[in-house]
Amino acid sequence: MTLASFTPHLAFGLDAMWVSVTVLAVIYAFIIAGRANRAVVALIGAAIVIIFGALDQAEAVKGIDWDTIGLLTGMMILVAISRRSGLFQYLAIWSAQRVKANPAGILLMLQITTAVLSALLNNVSTVLLVVPVTLVIAEELDLEPYPFLFAEVFASNIGGTATLIGDPPNIMIGSQAGFDFNSFIVNVAPAALVVMVLQAIMVHLTWGRGMRASPESRALVMGMNARGMITDWVLLRRSALAMAAVLVAFVFARPLRLEPATIALTGAAVLMLIDNWRHRDSKQADNVHNTFAEVEWTTIFFFLGLFVVVHAVEASGVLGLLAGKVVGLTGARIATAGAVILWSSAFLSAIFDNIPFVATMIPLIKSMAPAYGGPTEIEPLWWCLALGACLGGNGTLIGAASNLAVAGIAERNGIRFGFVRYLAYGAPMTLVSIAFCQVYVWVRYF
Repeated sequence: MTLASFTPHLAFGLDAMWVSVTVLAVIYAFIIAGRANRAVVALIGAAIVIIFGALDQAEAVKGIDWDTIGLLTGMMILVAISRRSGLFQYLAIWSAQRVKANPAGILLMLQITTAVLSALLNNVSTVLLVVPVTLVIAEELDLEPYPFLFAEVFASNIGGTATLIGDPPNIMIGSQAGFDFNSFIVNVAPAALVVMVLQAIMVHLTWGRGMRASPESRALVMGMNARGMITDWVLLRRSALAMAAVLVAFVFARPLRLEPATIALTGAAVLMLIDNWRHRDSKQADNVHNTFAEVEWTTIFFFLGLFVVVHAVEASGVLGLLAGKVVGLTGARIATAGAVILWSSAFLSAIFDNIPFVATMIPLIKSMAPAYGGPTEIEPLWWCLALGACLGGNGTLIGAASNLAVAGIAERNGIRFGFVRYLAYGAPMTLVSIAFCQVYVWVRYF
């Protein structure tokens, strides 16, 4: 059954459009309020649209983007195994020592480290690995940790913007629009690189130039044993080899005729197999269970439920109507449509979580293709969506999952990471980022 041939059969004479849109709106409301786990809310929403007949079960399964699910799961497993080696803690301390424990230099190096790791892994996993070490360094230097944490949030989202695998919105866009790893490197990474430079300058002017640390404190950081952070050299070498193989496969995915999800899951399975060779049979099951326990299943099941609800909205026809409105408002000018998508994506992603927003926008942009000459002609709109959603997530504390992850760690360590303070710094910096992206897409594509 295709979407075009699917006909909703609603219970109680309800309208499919109102049911699906209402359920999606309620999911958004719960996410913003933070009163319930977002995975649970999304799954209940998916159940409601099926029970009320906005989708049947077969059509609901078709709405799930399994490429996104597979890619996310595979990368989470790779990171879960790699982190046991201590590699990421080593990189953080190594970065601090390369600048002689100078506070401004550390601030810059931790941003670069976070951005690079976020591009190669994903932004949420990166901040979970880097932030705890950052807190130790800030404590040793007797410095306020907030500037470091804020800068790492921004750097993680900017780095994640650059690649297919760096940020969940990009994974979704790549899967649905048919873009591979190289497409993001060519089209999005140049903009992300410039934005990272702008970000580093703004952070330095705001905090870095005023940071001071005593010679004694700097000596303590320089005395840290970076190599001692690596607890398993064998696992480090195997993990590095597996990650390198996966990244190379991403680059050559099209000639290999492999989807990113297949590459990530294959790499994860092979690394798990190799990792288990070192353990006795009695320990292998525990090792596998521990690895799976580190996968962010909340995020995975949130995606599953959300995909079903958004598919119901698409099947109801409301996105087709909205696409017609957007085309009408822009006068069928694709450059204007690109600007609208870029700025609205940035603004709405800052207010809402950028993941459900992008899930809603993808079918909307697809519906706009006929008005602009077909799927190939709307490619610039996808890059506007990626830049707006990923960078717009920096605007507020609730704009992206990595923001909330850092806030949670900070609060557990007694550091205030409030919404208003973050907004005061985050909103202006995000506006600068999006303004540059507007110039970038205008010059390059329109």
